[in-house]
Amino acid sequence: MVIEMPVTGRVAWWGTAFLRGLLSPDEYVDAVLSEATTHVFGGPAGPRSLLEATAAVRQAGATGFGAAFPAPGDPSGLAGPPDFTMAATDAGEALVALGVRTEPGIGWVPAQVGRAVEWTPYDARRRMPPDLGDADRTVRRALLETANELARLDVARWRPEVADALHDLRDGAPVVAPPGVPPRAVDLARRALHLQEVVDLALDDDGAAVSAGEIAARRAVLVPLGTAARHALTAACSPDGWPEG
Repeated sequence: MVIEMPVTGRVAWWGTAFLRGLLSPDEYVDAVLSEATTHVFGGPAGPRSLLEATAAVRQAGATGFGAAFPAPGDPSGLAGPPDFTMAATDAGEALVALGVRTEPGIGWVPAQVGRAVEWTPYDARRRMPPDLGDADRTVRRALLETANELARLDVARWRPEVADALHDLRDGAPVVAPPGVPPRAVDLARRALHLQEVVDLALDDDGAAVSAGEIAARRAVLVPLGTAARHALTAACSPDGWPEG
């Protein structure tokens, strides 16, 4: 089993590798398509394919793509303007072209329409690159704190599958990455995606909770872990924050 990367993560990784000359056009398209039949990019020039849109940002000076996975009240990985941030937050993900010479820059927000992915363009301000090392340390600390608190709340009794998933973190399914993605980014993305699944599983129902206070206590423990996982995935899918070399 292989963990499926969100579509913006796939474009960030495989699109950056393509722009750096590490992939053929067919390899790039095949990796990004996944279960979708096509990707359509809107804009003033009319609908464009994935390769046409990538060629356009290359002409604007783009050297890669960075992903962001914002949530309400937490626009991590984005710097605005507000319409781009709002659309990205509603979608839960967005793409930023890195290194473009124009101001404002270029951002994209995806939407699943049947088996197709439609991308809407937005102006994007230059963002502060996410720090891969900081995101890694933060998610490790959040995992330790969450595991300790869930043990105190007896997670093994109310959701044994959640306890098992936390313990299976090292043995989780791999993530496929193209050439050029640092091993640290690949491993961080794998852990972040796994932890997001754990949080979603744990919050899926109230388990054996017997009071509103108990439910609130569990959410208070799990939500910060989900936030740390989103930030980690953003950093793992942001070439502008990868270490050089």
